[in-house]
Amino acid sequence: MIRITRGDRAAAFAVTAEVYPASSPYVPPMWSDFDRMFDPARNPLVTEGHGRFELFVAWRDGRPVGRIGASLHQASNIRHGTRRAQFGFFDCADDPEVAAALLTAAEDWGRAAGMTEMAGNFNLTAMQQIGVVTEGFERQPYSDMVHSPPHIARLLGTNGYSATFPMTTFETDLTALDPAALLGPAQAAIFADPDFAWMPIDRKSFRTRLAEARTVLNDGFADNPMFVPTSPAEYLFQAGDMMWVIDKRISCVAHYRGQPVGVILVIPDLNPLVKAVGGRMGLGFAWHLVKQRLTNRRAVLIYQSVSRAMHGRGINGAMLFKVASAMKAIGYDRLGTTWIADVNGASLRQMDKLGARPLHRLHLFAKPLFAPPLAPASPPEAA
Repeated sequence: MIRITRGDRAAAFAVTAEVYPASSPYVPPMWSDFDRMFDPARNPLVTEGHGRFELFVAWRDGRPVGRIGASLHQASNIRHGTRRAQFGFFDCADDPEVAAALLTAAEDWGRAAGMTEMAGNFNLTAMQQIGVVTEGFERQPYSDMVHSPPHIARLLGTNGYSATFPMTTFETDLTALDPAALLGPAQAAIFADPDFAWMPIDRKSFRTRLAEARTVLNDGFADNPMFVPTSPAEYLFQAGDMMWVIDKRISCVAHYRGQPVGVILVIPDLNPLVKAVGGRMGLGFAWHLVKQRLTNRRAVLIYQSVSRAMHGRGINGAMLFKVASAMKAIGYDRLGTTWIADVNGASLRQMDKLGARPLHRLHLFAKPLFAPPLAPASPPEAA
């Protein structure tokens, strides 16, 4: 028999260690991040009044065997004219009964809120990790990438969900990349222009650079599907801890005449560290951290953005050239790139220039929460 409970963050965090084998490419979040994300007293989604959430855990024989978060991002619904509830952190054993119980709990929560659609994964919003893996299950994800085993997509399909909004993550072999391939006439003109300056994202100026990065993100992504501008509190909540892991040599904010116009945010890949410690800062964390810093050769591009007024001037390519050149010089040999939607042709062209290969294929999975009304019955034919 399946029992569903609400709000138990510790049990929800424990699910993946219970149901996924150690050999799985899945990497848990850090417990501290998971705990604060699902704490309504700390998450700006709730404290700033943009939405709310609930966390469900499925139990069998005293063991947590599945979890799902249900959330409502009212600011997104207002901006995009939708009535969508979202699910996220949907992880469970390959068990149809467990999956059905969790999805039913999330759907009932969404219906009670008056929503007409359920879609996910959103962990917890579109500006964090999103999607369900549909190809590339065997490939190791980088930091800030979703990973799910094959049965998650299958169980969603069994429960009436349809795949939509296709996306891809990428990986670039930096050892095979010649950064000069990214340097065209537009980029050469930018580097020759004294009005451009390249500001490192370092600890000393972290808060200032982060505020600039948020401004450029909100402007440059304003027309992207599902995007919702982030408030200072939301952005700091999501990105504030990067101060402790940032490598100032491989991220920057581009200034033009003293104003921020571009940002490229790249961090060392922390997934090997997080997987080794099981997402918890226990006694062995310091040793694994030192090992990570000595041996890591992978980095991940979290996002890059250019202010709309500066679109078409080659700034994205210039930032990629600068960062790729720095990474190769330092000794990084792999660069992962978080999800890019199929509809984002400009970013996909940048991946082509990098020589990036697809790493994972992802989709959102969506389901209507209210069945359409039945068509009126045809009148009986006359005898």
